[in-house]
Amino acid sequence: MGMFLGKDLIVWLLLALGGALFAGNLMAVIRPPAAPKQEGDLEQAPRARSISMAALGFVVAVAALASLAAR
Repeated sequence: MGMFLGKDLIVWLLLALGGALFAGNLMAVIRPPAAPKQEGDLEQAPRARSISMAALGFVVAVAALASLAAR
């Protein structure tokens, strides 16, 4: 029995997490919620932090894609 997704499992996980980090933070900046759900929630996400986290997620996802393409 081989490992699930072979020896590239960690790379696939990095691709998924990086992509989710990128997409989630980018959507928080582009389309914030219509109204806060609870008292104390922000009206919109902090722009600088969200953009920097989206950039980090993009770098991780691209690195994972490059690693998968190189194999």
